[in-house]
Amino acid sequence: MPAAARTPDPLASTAALTSWGILTAISLCHMVNDVMQSMLAAIYPLLQAEFALSYSQIGVLTLAFQVTASLLQPLIGMATDRHPQPRSLPFGMFSTFTGVLLLAFATHYPMLLAGAMLIGIGSAVFHPESSRVARLASGGRFGTAQSLFQLGGNFGQSLGPLLAAFIVVPLGRPAVAWFAVAAALGAALLWHVGTWAETRRRAAAARPAETRLTLPRVTVIRAITILAILTFTKNIYSAAMSSYFTFYTIETFGLGAQGAQIMLFLFLAGMAAGVMLGGIFGDRIGPLAVIWISILGVLPFTLLLPHVGLYATAALAFVIGLILASAFPAIVVFAQELVPGRTGMIAGLFFGFSFGMGGISAAALGVLADARGIQAVFALVAWLPVLGLLTILLPRRSRMIGG
Repeated sequence: MPAAARTPDPLASTAALTSWGILTAISLCHMVNDVMQSMLAAIYPLLQAEFALSYSQIGVLTLAFQVTASLLQPLIGMATDRHPQPRSLPFGMFSTFTGVLLLAFATHYPMLLAGAMLIGIGSAVFHPESSRVARLASGGRFGTAQSLFQLGGNFGQSLGPLLAAFIVVPLGRPAVAWFAVAAALGAALLWHVGTWAETRRRAAAARPAETRLTLPRVTVIRAITILAILTFTKNIYSAAMSSYFTFYTIETFGLGAQGAQIMLFLFLAGMAAGVMLGGIFGDRIGPLAVIWISILGVLPFTLLLPHVGLYATAALAFVIGLILASAFPAIVVFAQELVPGRTGMIAGLFFGFSFGMGGISAAALGVLADARGIQAVFALVAWLPVLGLLTILLPRRSRMIGG
């Protein structure tokens, strides 16, 4: 699609060239942010043994993290659309820093909940504003910038289980505190990114662009709702994998803690690869085609997963992560084009609200696992990609850009 045909965006007009250094920095900080997030889920078996936690309590830990981020992210996104605050980024990372220390030295369950919530608050501050910075640095390459930004996050998610397996499990829970050093370094880097973004933001304010919607309001609301449902579907499955896949492989195949963490790593590594490929193919074939392929195309593999052996499970975990994650950059870019000029709100909605709903689902799945067993969880969530059929109700992109 020619650049001149794009929906006008006040951020796009300020950058003639892609700022790869800033995109790399924000992606690295996304990696740090999401290492801390995945660390929480990765040490669940350790926490379960040390604090005698039930599956329901583990689900509530996921809920504490994701709902905290969910409730705050859309609100922060809407507020920063009106008054952008790129220099708030290091303060979000400091909240994550504090949460990690609490997880390392907690002496009772409420302290674990507080640590999870502080990591959620850090995520709530980070995602809307850093997504705006990524778009600001894109030079018009919105899909590529979004994918590079998300690649750092997914890579961080995939690193968490490995770091837990080879550092935290052998050395004990206090070793989690070492990862607070990475959060401190991330905060320092985000101070530099925030300073750059503030300078670019002032340039954008001096050269405003029209942000008129190109579709009827009711069509936009319907499309955003469908995209949120599709993201919700993806995140329920991801929450099931992140929170309970280690337990599934331990119970089903008799793996130890390290082996189970490696299995989870395969799923998260697949997601890291998928999020980059989704952006690349989205720029070539359009985000709508990627959404179709990702959400609905993963269905045969999710249905097969509960019925195969160890090695096939490992392969399917990677493939499912790859296909499932490829939709998210396309969904975010598609939504940003539906609502131009509302980058923070869209980021808050899709990084926050839908992830939080995934957290609520994780808690419910924990109750199901306690009542019916961990096998029942994966038999149920395998059918979620059927909702990918809702993609047929999304507007064609040519209508959004006046084609």
